[in-house]
Amino acid sequence: MTIAFERSRWDQIAGDYARWWNGELKRPLINACGPRRDPGRSEPDLPAYGFQAQYPLSVSAERIVDRADYDLSCGTWVADGFPSFWVNFGPGVLAALVGGELEAAASTVWFHPPRGAEDRPIREISLAPPEADNVWFRRIGDIYRSGIERWQGRVQMSMTDLGGNLDIVSTFRPGERLLYDLYDAPGEVKRLTWEAHNAWWRAFGAYNAALRPVNPGYTAWTPIFSAAPYYMLQCDFAYMLGPDMFDEFVRPEIVASCRKLANAFYHLDGTGQLPHLDSLLRIEELKGVQWVPGEGNKPVTEWPAVYRKIHAAGKRIQLFGDLNTLDTVASQIGTAEGIILIAGETRADDAERLLRKWS
Repeated sequence: MTIAFERSRWDQIAGDYARWWNGELKRPLINACGPRRDPGRSEPDLPAYGFQAQYPLSVSAERIVDRADYDLSCGTWVADGFPSFWVNFGPGVLAALVGGELEAAASTVWFHPPRGAEDRPIREISLAPPEADNVWFRRIGDIYRSGIERWQGRVQMSMTDLGGNLDIVSTFRPGERLLYDLYDAPGEVKRLTWEAHNAWWRAFGAYNAALRPVNPGYTAWTPIFSAAPYYMLQCDFAYMLGPDMFDEFVRPEIVASCRKLANAFYHLDGTGQLPHLDSLLRIEELKGVQWVPGEGNKPVTEWPAVYRKIHAAGKRIQLFGDLNTLDTVASQIGTAEGIILIAGETRADDAERLLRKWS
């Protein structure tokens, strides 16, 4: 027994998601999983980790992919769901690909400046594109190549979380240093931002070259399927910036990346980023926004003004939650067109009933 997803279903997925991106699908998308099934194979002796960085380098890429194959073989998918495998080495792994230190913990991955370089002045920092001999660059690529060989396009392999522009730079200028640099060395901050941009696109291109053309399409850590290049852009550092500084230091690189991607989303994380929403919505090439209120704030269903603003700007909306989350937000803005829900385990008939309601 193998992964329970027929190749013919990929045609339906590709068609429906393409119509959604193009604004032609008169219903929302629901990417959900169904109940677990008997995988018809034995469980590997390798533990299931949320971060592949937790596996020692002595564990082969093939064993990591075999563990993922077992987990996917236990899965079922309903509505617009599909099997995907996210190669997860932590948020902002580009920092490790350009010389930073990677520290894998039990529930997350941390990135630090290179050993002995914690106190370097910003003018001495340089972020060169990743090289083939970088251990983490090679490790991620090995997993991609192993997955492509194993699944031959039956599973969508998602782009690793490369990170956001100033988020990557902040690894090399931790604490308050980067904030001071915005005032004391703005030219150096901009230089590093564009060096990070170039390194980001070098990694993105290299990994996609390994995945294409066998990979069904493009996804990121948020599994929105796209036949053309897609990514969930972000800059979590921006929650500490006012609108003027955001527009000066963050927005230009976001615009440049949106113009290189066919389908670009932005991860708007926390109330501190809400002052930047208007600026983001003015980016013509930005297709949509993922709003995450953050810990301690009202749940996603209690921000109707945010969703109305995103919808009024002609952008798409991505939600995490259950079917009620989608139903509530759609009721708030008067339509479910342009919304995609990434859900957990969901009954197929409940999903179909909601899709009929909002079709």
